[in-house]
Amino acid sequence: MDSLQNQVALITGAASGIGRATAIRMATEGAAVFLADIDSDGLVETVSALPAGSRSETHRLNVTDSAACNAAVEACVASFSKLDVLCNIAGIALCEHMADITDEQWHRAVSINMNGVFFMCRAAIPHLLQSQGNIINMSSTAGLVGQAYNSAYCATKAAVLMFSKSLAMEYGKQGVRVNAVCPGFVKTPLTEAFNTPENADMDLLGRLMPLTDGAQPEEIAAAVAYLASAEARFINGIALPIDGAQTAG
Repeated sequence: MDSLQNQVALITGAASGIGRATAIRMATEGAAVFLADIDSDGLVETVSALPAGSRSETHRLNVTDSAACNAAVEACVASFSKLDVLCNIAGIALCEHMADITDEQWHRAVSINMNGVFFMCRAAIPHLLQSQGNIINMSSTAGLVGQAYNSAYCATKAAVLMFSKSLAMEYGKQGVRVNAVCPGFVKTPLTEAFNTPENADMDLLGRLMPLTDGAQPEEIAAAVAYLASAEARFINGIALPIDGAQTAG
């Protein structure tokens, strides 16, 4: 498995869940991986799970900080001399009655889920234009369909999706591809910590569930690695649902 041989991938959210699984998969496919996350201990654990002989660097990153995002991209290029793939996977969830969402909760969701993606893409684009690389942004089924009690999450993930499509249009002729992945329920630490709001309508919450068991992070990572590879060279500007038919009907 060497579809990403000689490629350099920068992965945010790499300390756990889909980010960790993506780091492992990309390293398995031959990529050098630059692992960024606010959780330094989690990054150490991710590195220990990489295949033997993998080329990797870790970088503590708060994606809400524009200057820090610029520095992370520059550190990646300094370490590996180039950047081929940016995977924006860092994100948070918020399940709450809309009227109960605080200013702080709203701004935090926007800062991490939206601003972080924008900051990282803006910093990476000049390097990706040089390498003819690509971006994979982690959206969600919440970016495709409305979901009760997920108004802030839906808003931010829909923004990520349309931002990705816009970049695909803007930079496609210049050789840079941008795609979004839209997972449904995935078994990660993020979903394990999922709490429903008080007095929630369980019929509405049931619409969030897939027709089968939830996905594993490795299944999402496999799609990310494919989109990053040369095999997907003609795939640009898509929203790829991985949701067990959650959004099919």
